[in-house]
Amino acid sequence: MARVLVPLAPGFEDLEAVTIVDLLRRAGIEVVTAGLADGLVQGSRGMRVQPDATLDAVLDEDFDMVALPGGMPGAENLKNDARIRAVLKRLAGAGKYTAAICAAPIALAAAGLLDGKKATSYPGFVDKLDLPGTTYLTDPVVVDGRVVTSRGPGTAMDFALELIALLAGREKRDQVEAALQRPGAETR
Repeated sequence: MARVLVPLAPGFEDLEAVTIVDLLRRAGIEVVTAGLADGLVQGSRGMRVQPDATLDAVLDEDFDMVALPGGMPGAENLKNDARIRAVLKRLAGAGKYTAAICAAPIALAAAGLLDGKKATSYPGFVDKLDLPGTTYLTDPVVVDGRVVTSRGPGTAMDFALELIALLAGREKRDQVEAALQRPGAETR
């Protein structure tokens, strides 16, 4: 079974974090939420979440992917955390997936993972960085090798479903989407 780390920084985007965790767990993927510090973590919209663990407690564990929810100041908190950069670099170096949505691709950029890649983000983030080796796109979800990026809260479901496809296959992705009763899912 695939294993995914979802770090929760103060100010995370509530909708993105919950959608990622919920859909991946529906697919039977093990998800570990980890707070940057001990205790409840408050999202940008006021939701408070008790993570499964602290980041320090799971730093050396094996994961197939790290998925970063965006939100502000959550994405800045992720970008500025040396442990997050280290986890991103370690997983990327091991050929694992690194994924980020909304403003969180700035953490991928800070770890040097967008060099030579196609990526997207919430407008005003990756496109405003001086990343000459990065091709900025406006697609809802962009997959370039083992790097996955997405636009924002409105693309959170598409992002999570793509993560399922990458980790568990297209059939599992389609099963999860069908159970959600998304309009138009049967024609995708």
